[in-house]
Amino acid sequence: MTQSIGAPVNRVEDDRLLTGQGKYMDDIGTPPNTAQAAILRSTYPHADIISIDTSEAEKVTGVKAVITGEQIKQYMKPFSVGVSAPVKYYPVAVEKVRYVGEPVAVVLAKNRYIAEDAMEKIKVKYEGRKPIVDIEKSLEPDAPLLHENVGSNIANHRTFDYGEVNQAFEQADHIIKHKYNFPKYSATPVETYGILASYENSEDRYTIHANFHGPFVIQAVMAQALGIPGNKLRIVVPKDIGGSYGIKAGAFPYMVLLAIASRIAGCPVKWIEDRQEHLSASSSGTDRVTYIEAAVQKSGKVTGLRMKMIDNVGAYIRAPEPACLYRTHANSTGAYDIPNLHIEAIATMTNKLPTGLIRGYGGQELYFPLERLMQRVANELDMDPADVIRENIIKKHQFPYKTASGGMYDSGDYEKGFELAIETGNYTEFRRKQQEARKKGKIFGVGLANIVEPSGSNMGYITVALTPEERASSLPKSGCAEAATVSMDPTGSVNVRISTTPSGQGHETVAAQIIADVLGVPMDKVNVVAELDTSTSAWSIASGSYSSRFASLGSSAVFYAAHKVKSKLFKIAAHQLQVEASELELKEGSIFVKDNPEQKYSLKRAVGTAHWNPLALPEGMEPGIYETYYYTAKNTEPPDEQDLINSSVTYGFVSDLVTVEIDPETANVEIIDYVTIHDAGKLLNPKIVDGQIYGGLAHGLGGALYEELAYDAKGQFLTGSFMDYLCPTAPEMPKVTIKHMETPSPLTPLGAKGLGEGNTMSAPVAVANAVSDALSPYIIEIDTLPLSPNYIWSLLAESDIYQKQKEVNA
Repeated sequence: MTQSIGAPVNRVEDDRLLTGQGKYMDDIGTPPNTAQAAILRSTYPHADIISIDTSEAEKVTGVKAVITGEQIKQYMKPFSVGVSAPVKYYPVAVEKVRYVGEPVAVVLAKNRYIAEDAMEKIKVKYEGRKPIVDIEKSLEPDAPLLHENVGSNIANHRTFDYGEVNQAFEQADHIIKHKYNFPKYSATPVETYGILASYENSEDRYTIHANFHGPFVIQAVMAQALGIPGNKLRIVVPKDIGGSYGIKAGAFPYMVLLAIASRIAGCPVKWIEDRQEHLSASSSGTDRVTYIEAAVQKSGKVTGLRMKMIDNVGAYIRAPEPACLYRTHANSTGAYDIPNLHIEAIATMTNKLPTGLIRGYGGQELYFPLERLMQRVANELDMDPADVIRENIIKKHQFPYKTASGGMYDSGDYEKGFELAIETGNYTEFRRKQQEARKKGKIFGVGLANIVEPSGSNMGYITVALTPEERASSLPKSGCAEAATVSMDPTGSVNVRISTTPSGQGHETVAAQIIADVLGVPMDKVNVVAELDTSTSAWSIASGSYSSRFASLGSSAVFYAAHKVKSKLFKIAAHQLQVEASELELKEGSIFVKDNPEQKYSLKRAVGTAHWNPLALPEGMEPGIYETYYYTAKNTEPPDEQDLINSSVTYGFVSDLVTVEIDPETANVEIIDYVTIHDAGKLLNPKIVDGQIYGGLAHGLGGALYEELAYDAKGQFLTGSFMDYLCPTAPEMPKVTIKHMETPSPLTPLGAKGLGEGNTMSAPVAVANAVSDALSPYIIEIDTLPLSPNYIWSLLAESDIYQKQKEVNA
């Protein structure tokens, strides 16, 4: 039988998706008497709610209920937060609104049309407050307070010192520093949030169908807020989710809101978010200000880093924040051998949409200043950026490599990957052509970026937000458990239940490939069940689709569950053949005795024995074939007293080279070529891998060139539709060359590492480095994104060198 793992097998999901048979949230049958919800949202960024008059809305024919924050508050506690600051967060405004788009009231009616019409009749009286949207100004002592009981806008503040940082700076030949701003941008899946919630009074139980993808630690957060045991909150995730990129983890406040609405109204409640709601009020990535400085030797070697990172978590800090600050903590020095590190991490609140999970979570914010700084080192030392990278990149003989902050990079050959990017992108030749082009007035540039891609997050990493003393007073957190169940029916067909809640990544296909290889059955005999039901599925708090965790964790759980099934089948066959199980092997649907191939027992017969003839089973063996395996990696321990943490299971590597041309007439940035080299260990399915790379790159290019959730100084939201919030589409995608290396991880049974978020992290800074390189003759520094034509035009307009050259050329 042909090996499936590693082969570019077509996705098994695609047949149903391409023929319109997908099962998304809006495909779920709506129970009788279901009310449709419309949500009234604040138009104020910061204001006290003086009164809400719902009387006229309640009179509209077909309206079942109009619900406000004061009513919701009676049925829940504030959501718990992962910091010590006493921030009270409800899914609907109580007493005060803190961002444009915050829910203020919910209308339930026979249909959405009636609900929307009635919503317009609600009268809310506000008393405006001064808003604050600027990250650094929010830290000032006289800044407007979002949460008076907290006493400041700071939700979390920690400092970390690793190695001999002061000594590194005292002995440095150069100290190179700069400030960088990373914008607030989001993900725009085709399918927005969708929720169907029902309260069953007889059992005091909530059942919520939602395209929520986890992590399922949030199930405990929701249950705690509702004041019920976990088994009274049933969450059902459909088989298909129309994209997420992390954003759908932010659906949980709406899940609780609509669950309580169902309880108040006495009927099921359904809500499908519209695009305007999604942009203004779902969730987003974090905008960050980073002050970064490097201690540098004459050779270009960086011996120490200091970073001050200030994250804007929006109006409320809500789970899993402030995790964006700490998700990449273990890989804070990226792909470079930098032994001394100081970090100051601050999470502040402003009158913007709250933040949460997003593809590349924390990576794009980290690598933008780090990789820009490496290019700045090269510029100030009059070196080629490629040579600075060669001086600092982690060498092959150093693996497994321990970072200053506690990360353990499991395997890799970063030098080889980087040189492959240089070679593939014809770096030396481009430099020669660049000089010739500049003589003709053309603006060409080349950018490099090297990043480490963490995958399979250690659930303990978020507790780095707490001091060692605060951590000591609570239960330690560690690990990254994922579950899978493999069963075989009496005909020999296989069912696999996974709990990684895929949103288009092809988990079903890879799970079927693993089963086919381990159990020797055709892939078309394997049925993968991807929907998750917290009442019946095997799952853990870490379960879900985030942190590129399927390749390292989900696949491992499937692999080991399949081996449990295989072990049982071997024991049945060994008992029947009167040999030891160790003497058997599986091939072409039969279990053979290794030294006597004529002595065999068919797989179907072994399965049939377990179901039809349990008395023929070995002594003590249970009937049936049904095995569950919970997998967690051994290298994901809690942070220690020195705040050292290995925050991920595996670490991949990405090296990008991008070339650009800037049109002097329009200031538009055109990507000429994009080369990306990936090392994600053993590739489980190359065809799926390349699809994920293209998707991650598109998202990263959006952050580099187009996307920003923009607010004005008064807190008004400016990008509420796709007319204003620009996303790259197929025509905007450049020529892309993808190449792979495979250095298998020694920590996962299949040698696989996560992949799919890398270019989301690398593309923003790779493009920024290329644009900065193109504009370097004009002494222009790129320190913020996106690189829109307006922004580039303003930079050129302010450059005296460029304006003089323009006059000469004219």
